[in-house]
Amino acid sequence: MAKLLFIDDDTEVLEINMKYMRNSGFEVFGSDKAVLGIKIAKDKKPDCIVLDIMMPDMNGFDTALKIREFSDVPIIFLTGRSSEEDKLKGLMLGGDDYIIKPYSLKELKVRIDVVLRRFSKTNAAQMTDANIIEYGKVKINRLEHKVFFDEEEILLTKREYEALIFLSDNPDRTVTFEEIGKKLFGQYLDTDRQTIMVIMSRLRKKMRISEQFSNMIETVWSKGYKFISGKKTGL
Repeated sequence: MAKLLFIDDDTEVLEINMKYMRNSGFEVFGSDKAVLGIKIAKDKKPDCIVLDIMMPDMNGFDTALKIREFSDVPIIFLTGRSSEEDKLKGLMLGGDDYIIKPYSLKELKVRIDVVLRRFSKTNAAQMTDANIIEYGKVKINRLEHKVFFDEEEILLTKREYEALIFLSDNPDRTVTFEEIGKKLFGQYLDTDRQTIMVIMSRLRKKMRISEQFSNMIETVWSKGYKFISGKKTGL
């Protein structure tokens, strides 16, 4: 039974969401305070967190940052604000989805199911040699979701890591914005292109620790990106 944590200062919405998800077969925890919600996240180790952004004691963005200090649990942001800037901020902070109010309980459950399914697939691998990918001084540990250059860990967000893995799984071909969007978000909207460009820009900036490492990902103008596997033995 998957465990869900809802953090929302609107107690009425909180109770409605929790009751619906319990009836749908989930084990559910909840808090109307961000600080308490962070403690519950540490203690109960939920499989997914549904987090409201507009809260008085600590906003959802800051709450997510605190949670990311000790967990990579999937986070779904809830908000009444539909600006692209807020959406980008949520995703760049490690959020896995972004739902704009008002929403239906059925939609919320579907979004939770998609995030849980995607996350469980990522964690399903067993430790084998196939989980360690090496490109010269670059090492990707797929089981631990970590990337190293010359034994020094490169700290990536969940989205940056997923983008790097998806590109490396499709070497030497152009991976389109649509393909990347569907992989990262479960669907693709035209507005997702800017989000993907921001994620890739931040990823490549972190890869600048080595010029050759950075050049492993090429921008294909107006189409997407390409992972250059020929760098595998050249680093």
